[in-house]
Amino acid sequence: MSYTKDDILRIAKEENVRFIRLQFTDLLGTIKNVEIPVSQLEKALDNKMMFDGSSIEGYVRIEESDMYLYPDLDTWVIFPWVTENRVARLICDVYMPDGTPFAGDPRGILKRVLTEAEQMGYTSMNVGPEPEFFLFRTDANGNPTEELNDQGGYFDLAPTDLGENCRREIVLTLEEMGFEIEASHHEVAPGQHEIDFKYADAIKAADQIQTFKLVVKTIARQHGLHATFMPKPLFGMNGSGMHCHQSLFKDNVNTFYDESDTLGLSKTARHYMAGILKHARAMAAITNPTVNSYKRLVPGYEAPCYVAWSASNRSPMIRIPASRGLSTRVEVRNPDPAANPYLALAVMLKAGLDGINRELSLPAPIDRNIYIMSEEERIEEGIPSLPADLKEALHELIRSEVITEALGDHALAHFYELKEIEWDMYRTQVHQWERDQYLTLY
Repeated sequence: MSYTKDDILRIAKEENVRFIRLQFTDLLGTIKNVEIPVSQLEKALDNKMMFDGSSIEGYVRIEESDMYLYPDLDTWVIFPWVTENRVARLICDVYMPDGTPFAGDPRGILKRVLTEAEQMGYTSMNVGPEPEFFLFRTDANGNPTEELNDQGGYFDLAPTDLGENCRREIVLTLEEMGFEIEASHHEVAPGQHEIDFKYADAIKAADQIQTFKLVVKTIARQHGLHATFMPKPLFGMNGSGMHCHQSLFKDNVNTFYDESDTLGLSKTARHYMAGILKHARAMAAITNPTVNSYKRLVPGYEAPCYVAWSASNRSPMIRIPASRGLSTRVEVRNPDPAANPYLALAVMLKAGLDGINRELSLPAPIDRNIYIMSEEERIEEGIPSLPADLKEALHELIRSEVITEALGDHALAHFYELKEIEWDMYRTQVHQWERDQYLTLY
């Protein structure tokens, strides 16, 4: 829905909104807020609300800290779960004092790549995300435990799926906030859930992912549960992914569809997929940004760890769903919900556009189960693996001109530094597994 400044001021008064959260996202994908009383709303709507950027991960140094929040009026929403002293939200772009967009703003980075697509004639990138999450029980102090809320499996119902009531309330809350929910169900692992919402243009889709995470965690807490988007919270069980369905449109025409093609895929779609596959290893640090992400990307748990595609097989990284016409799309299956959605969509789009620009050739589809292929067979078929860990992913990222250009110098330098620190902390830590294996043996 579109709003004007006058619309928002009127609604805030009519609905007795008392506080507004000016929301933005840091480089690591964490939602940040500057909360203001409603008396300051008009000032915020005039783009005059300043904050200290030096306190935000990956933003700026203390000597250049003043930054401004420019609200996107179309993101106005009132939180349904706050009934007294009501709270509304506006998602903001981050600007410098001279009125230029901040180069390290993840939302701005996605907008920059979308501008490149527009210059090539593409009016929109449609994205349908599928973020999965786990529900754990909390203790008497409200802290998360490692005890799952249920022992359900794929598409199970109550009484096996004890998270059903919580998931249903999440859906109702999302609908009240303007989401169009297409499906919700229990996922493969105990305690794991998925809620799918209708595709949207890339910026709105990334905004919705961030809002979705906030709603899921908030409603779960009200049910005495902790929701986590950690990619692999439990050993021996499936991890959580965030499959991203995507397509490029020119006005109302889906450029990925060609009815004369045997698979219904246009040359544009094939070049786009070729670009995604070409840059998959370099993108991994963004689409799978944590040490834990690579515990998910292993064979045996339905996670795509091999760089390949198919229209009939779920083991490769890219799958082509059966729908055609306007619904023709590419499903990229390796991203996980720990990813910053703005950066993840930016690098996937950039990779796809590179494939289109250079008319990269798409390799043959892999319609066999890659998980049961030997290493020799994978080499013979030309199927690379995604990086095995965050360190390898960072190495691939820094070598890629295309993906580093998508991020820009500022975001790249700060993201790389933060992730090197994360890897070094993990590398030097002594883990329980090591004590179990070696303490008595040596």
